[in-house]
Amino acid sequence: MADREALDRAEDAEVTAEPSFFADRRRLVQSALAVLALVFAIYFLLPQLVGVEDGLRRMGRGDATWIVVALLCGVLMFFSYVALFRGVVGERTLRLRWSESYQITMAGLAATRIFSAGGAGGLVLTYWALRKAGMPRRQSAARMVAFLVLLYAVYMFTLIIDGILLRTGVLAGNAPVGLTIVPAAIAGGVVVIFLLLALVPEDIERRLARTSPDTRWGRIAVRLASVPATAATGTRMAMDFVRSPSRGGLAVLGAIGFWAANIAILWAAFKAFDVDVPGAVVVQGFFVGMFANLIPSPSGVGPVDAGMIGTFVLFGLPSSAVIAAVLCYRLIAFWLPIPPGVVAFFQLRKTVQRWEEERRHAPVGNDVAESLPGSGFHAITSESKV
Repeated sequence: MADREALDRAEDAEVTAEPSFFADRRRLVQSALAVLALVFAIYFLLPQLVGVEDGLRRMGRGDATWIVVALLCGVLMFFSYVALFRGVVGERTLRLRWSESYQITMAGLAATRIFSAGGAGGLVLTYWALRKAGMPRRQSAARMVAFLVLLYAVYMFTLIIDGILLRTGVLAGNAPVGLTIVPAAIAGGVVVIFLLLALVPEDIERRLARTSPDTRWGRIAVRLASVPATAATGTRMAMDFVRSPSRGGLAVLGAIGFWAANIAILWAAFKAFDVDVPGAVVVQGFFVGMFANLIPSPSGVGPVDAGMIGTFVLFGLPSSAVIAAVLCYRLIAFWLPIPPGVVAFFQLRKTVQRWEEERRHAPVGNDVAESLPGSGFHAITSESKV
């Protein structure tokens, strides 16, 4: 057990290497070329293949007022994402400024957009930033799990509620089974899995360490147990945020606000192109279309665009109007965060350097030193320990 604790301390003390997302020029060029090829395919070839060549031309005839509304909703989306991150990390655990929280979240968002589907790039960058800010390894991982659980819990519960209400006629709109009940059932299964995951004992590694033989395979089993243990801790942490508004209110509001702002951008885009879509259909079509993000693709470009367009066409909306509205939404919600996100990454690098410089020059044990991000994890309450 002492060896295990010593290993944890050594891993917490290790220097986490900086992600090389924006420093590797070759990778940047490769990613840019792949993205451009997919953009050309989805923005120019798809309309011709489905016989709606005027889909792109309609984008130039959108109502400017509604497009401005969509842009304002985009700003709300960014703010909500930062609020979610800040609420999960906790002001009492890491004394990050709002500007520093912005840098971490926007840089992570850009890394996700450019380098990987499913958010892997953003997760790596956020983990690095939290470690550099002084948060221990396991706590960083657990907080990131809590972040994702809160974010996608809103996604899953909305799919369940909106899908059922649409299909039963409580909410107005076309309601095919494959776009309402089936997604609701899948979302329900995901929710059950995470509820069961929360039952994994917090000390599962300790139990395995006591019962497993002191062999190579026994040590591997103990090490592998850290994955479900951390996931369970993060899931319980997210549930605690929901149960305790005084502690997790900002995080919950951020998660709801992020998805609500995304849907509001899409709704405003439909309005801009004079398409009347029931609100419940906008919500359901958005979330069902986002399922395509699970398809491996550079930057997530292509599958989500096609998936969202196809979903709304199946809901009975005109193809040309759907293409114009979805591409407008993707421009605002997907592409616009990239430039400020890249800038935020370079700002974050300077911030990390400042943290390290302040930590080196601050007297050991000084109250000022202990208040600095990067000087170590502090103000850990009993409910936040991993």
